[in-house]
Amino acid sequence: MNSNQPVTKYRLDYTKPDFMITDIDLDFELSPEITTVTARSQVIQHNATATTLVLDGEDLKLLAININDIPWQDYQLTGRGIEIYHVPSEFTLTIVNEIAPINNTALEGLYLSGDALCTQCEAEGFRHITYYLDRPDVLARFSTRITANKIQFPYLLSNGNRIAQGEFDDGRHWVQWQDPFPKPCYLFALVAGDFDVLRDQFITASQRKVALEIYVDKGNLARSEWAMTSLKNAMRWDETRFGLEYDLDIFMIVAVDFFNMGAMENKGLNVFNSKYVLAKPQTATDDDYLGIEGVIGHEYFHNWTGNRVTCRDWFQLSLKEGLTVFRDQEFSADRGSRAVKRIDDVKILRSVQFAEDASPMAHPIRPEQVIEMNNFYTVTVYEKGAEVIRMMHTLLGEDKFQAGMRLYFERHDGSAATCDDFVQAMQDASAIDLTHFKLWYSQSGTPELTITDQYDANRQQYTLTVKQQTSATTDQQEKKPLHIPLDIELYAANGQIIPLQYNGHKIDNVLNLHQAQEMFVFDCVSEKPVIALLRDFSAPVKLHYDYQDSELIFLMQHATNAFNRYDAAQMLLTKYIVKNVSNYQHKITLSLPESVIDAFRAVLLSSSLDAALIAQILTLPSENEIANQFKVVNPDAIHAIRQFLLTTFANEMFDELYAVYMNNKTADYRVEYGDMAKRALKNSCLYLLAFADDKTTVSALVKQQYQQANNMTDSLAALNAAVKALLVCKDELLSDFDQRWHQDGLVMDKWFMLQATSPQHDALSNVRTLLNHRSFTLNNPNRIRSLIGAFVNNNPVAFHALDGSGYDFLVEVLTELNHKNPQVASRLIDPLIRLQRYDEKRANLMHQALEKLLKLDNLSRDLFEKITKALNA
Repeated sequence: MNSNQPVTKYRLDYTKPDFMITDIDLDFELSPEITTVTARSQVIQHNATATTLVLDGEDLKLLAININDIPWQDYQLTGRGIEIYHVPSEFTLTIVNEIAPINNTALEGLYLSGDALCTQCEAEGFRHITYYLDRPDVLARFSTRITANKIQFPYLLSNGNRIAQGEFDDGRHWVQWQDPFPKPCYLFALVAGDFDVLRDQFITASQRKVALEIYVDKGNLARSEWAMTSLKNAMRWDETRFGLEYDLDIFMIVAVDFFNMGAMENKGLNVFNSKYVLAKPQTATDDDYLGIEGVIGHEYFHNWTGNRVTCRDWFQLSLKEGLTVFRDQEFSADRGSRAVKRIDDVKILRSVQFAEDASPMAHPIRPEQVIEMNNFYTVTVYEKGAEVIRMMHTLLGEDKFQAGMRLYFERHDGSAATCDDFVQAMQDASAIDLTHFKLWYSQSGTPELTITDQYDANRQQYTLTVKQQTSATTDQQEKKPLHIPLDIELYAANGQIIPLQYNGHKIDNVLNLHQAQEMFVFDCVSEKPVIALLRDFSAPVKLHYDYQDSELIFLMQHATNAFNRYDAAQMLLTKYIVKNVSNYQHKITLSLPESVIDAFRAVLLSSSLDAALIAQILTLPSENEIANQFKVVNPDAIHAIRQFLLTTFANEMFDELYAVYMNNKTADYRVEYGDMAKRALKNSCLYLLAFADDKTTVSALVKQQYQQANNMTDSLAALNAAVKALLVCKDELLSDFDQRWHQDGLVMDKWFMLQATSPQHDALSNVRTLLNHRSFTLNNPNRIRSLIGAFVNNNPVAFHALDGSGYDFLVEVLTELNHKNPQVASRLIDPLIRLQRYDEKRANLMHQALEKLLKLDNLSRDLFEKITKALNA
């Protein structure tokens, strides 16, 4: 283990910087082997007593330091940067240093992606480029000059507007960029390479012309058109919904193959993982198209919620990320199906975020302490952060929420703000007290609502009693009641809505919970109602209410809120999943009532429901979602019960599934919501059919779809059905897919993922073999996530094998990635640190694996933080 134990930072220790940098001129002499960086900064003292300037810097070779153009010798290099002593109160600082992008496998700072050079500076990557005040509350105007060989790097890109360019006689050329908007260094970007370029323009609401450019690897131009369409849709939506207009003359997107995250919102120059740019029907699925649209929107929306107003410190990360995720969710909902989008978002919360809340890495959306900031780019900060914004939107309503947004920008445009600043703007603009609500920012864990009801027929009165409780988490033992918006609806037996009222006064559908226990009374209720709870998932909570099967089936048929229809189906299934897991463990026969099957059959055959919603309802909860129902997880039992349900539904509804499958075929592929919905339903039916006992028929059907498919959505759906149902045709189809696509990494990611999540008994052995596949490399984060990440996260029965082989495998991978790419390593370890969720034997094996990792030489901060928290939990 590293002898220098990483230091914990605390939110409450925040202090303003002693110095500020108002302007910085960067000069890059680019080469993959050695790049020379000259940084000329205008520095101003902000703390009158400070005479030492402390700058961050890692993996740099210092060549020179000048202050006011005079060589400066009064400095000292440290493990994390440089200390420059006895500096004046205002001065020009010039630092010259070298870096070696070709050796940068961590993909932070300036690194090589294929043949291109690019940067990734969030959260703390700029310190790998030059010495600087690498913190988000230091905002400066950036001017960047890039010089490089013109043949090797014909395109030289950076933030802002291109203001000058030229050529030298020796084959080099240069470009000068200027960004007029002050920004923190994490938003700096540079890209140099040879690309195909898709060009377009956007005319803003004020009639300004904005040049749009998307840079992709040679040969991929035809796969960039959907990204351009998505960008223009996002720009128009932000003007229409939020009144926000783009502010530069040019907006650029660059797609690179080697990227630790999904994309980065650098001002005017967004760098994207190619996964979220490249698409054509033959290589991308409907989900890929929707994912590209959402991520393009997310990064573009950051121009205001993240760039124009940034976060004061990294503890405030959800200020920009939670808010921007909410905005991209709304964008996608407005563009397609609001109901289906909501369901997709809730699935992530229930399967991943709730698990994070129950893990050693539990933290509020605004963390209180951190060792490695990269570890807090989490579903809690992003997705739960978005839920907190959504609850605020629910409490305020659209008009007051937008008024709050306008006030927020009016107060903080061009500055670094905090979560408190955002909430204050919302409160001031709406005159709604959000003091209690702010606890969501500082309290971790998943609240649980336990609800009971009582109906008084004589008084025609219905009473609802709600208790809220949040279990202790590893970071917080004491919990307080939260302000929770609970959206409800009451139904009569005929499906009619019963108005909410008491003493002649109308009651809003959203009940505001503030206390540990509260009671709500409704009168003029002529019959015992069926209640729909947590409509549209109005708060990120777990719900406990003793629904009868008949009530859940009723809601599946009559709920006006589409999410409630879906959720009723999930609750109905969950009841019998939990029961059958117990039966499995006690060797009792598994069963599923005919009434439950009939309820799903009715949904399948519905002529009034959206096809995509039917597909969602027919999709069984994942094994990870199911695991959250248990204090002690039994992966074998959960897997067995899910397989039992798939087979039961397939056999009992075979004819209906086949008929719906045939009725939802589409001839030509179009990226239109109606067609996507039909494909979703058709392929959901095919997936279920694959588990039927009639293997001859279903194998032929699956193989036929694969062979006749004219798009990746249908091709991959057939392959997925074959692999997950272990059909006899799976090996033939897998081999054909490999031969057809092995040179396309993004397409092969889908192939790797399928095999990594296969239920076959030798899944781990197959994964080990695939490490040597011609399309796989440990140097590319996308390949790692698609094979290793998919295995450890989404194949729990194989990863948590009782012999500990899955844990041993992950230790081997993490040992290599600890040096090569600590960020990726840290994201892979999450299933291993949740040892308290498992039986004693598995927990001991996981503990041993973590102890082995802790003893690694030069253990990264990324892994150290998670391992120590898990072992100390």
